[in-house]
Amino acid sequence: MKIALIGYGKMGKAIEIIALERGHEIVAVFNSENPFKNNPATLSKIKEADLAIEFTQPKLAIAHILTALEMNLPIVVGTTAWQKEGLSLIKEKLKANNGALLHASNFSVGVNILFALNKKLASLMQNQADYAVEITEIHHTQKLDAPSGTAVSLAQDIIENHSNYSSWELVEKQHIDEHSIPIIAIREPEISGTHYVRYESEIDTITLAHHAHNRKGFALGSVIAAEFLKDKKGLFTMSDVLNL
Repeated sequence: MKIALIGYGKMGKAIEIIALERGHEIVAVFNSENPFKNNPATLSKIKEADLAIEFTQPKLAIAHILTALEMNLPIVVGTTAWQKEGLSLIKEKLKANNGALLHASNFSVGVNILFALNKKLASLMQNQADYAVEITEIHHTQKLDAPSGTAVSLAQDIIENHSNYSSWELVEKQHIDEHSIPIIAIREPEISGTHYVRYESEIDTITLAHHAHNRKGFALGSVIAAEFLKDKKGLFTMSDVLNL
């Protein structure tokens, strides 16, 4: 498979290593010095590509996706925090162009198993009124969005499976609204990503946790997602890839 990389920071370089290990070829690389735009220069570089993998910034992701769809280039998107603003527009463009898009708040296989466990636990806990839920996410200091897309996904899945909760909020001080899920975002140097979902009562605490040791899991998941998306049309997530 021939891959174009949109974004060539730490994640882009990690994806390149995994892709090459799995027998794929990187045919184009785009970054701030070589932007991904709908122009002849970009078109000439992606003409051999089967698809693109995008890991950049929320403010850039929507334009990158729209450009890929205009060029009939399937795209796997790992950038987070763009969906609320842009997903409805992207869905329209995807349908109009008969394109292919796979996006996820987290490409780690382990995190997606965490998502499945989180949904199940939320449904089990909704009749346990003595327990209150809280989410904590810890990431490296360079991460721009807070809370993380993974934490937001965890919160949304709890809301859909636990009738006591209707919203989530990023908190720094005391949490008050019992129907809103508090999310605590912590930034520390050299942290690849940690997430906790805690249900706490006066007598005990139930915790789901995922600790990323490095970026390899995210890179591997994105390449697995690209392998899944090749030759497909439509909108997909990691749940489709892993059949969760």
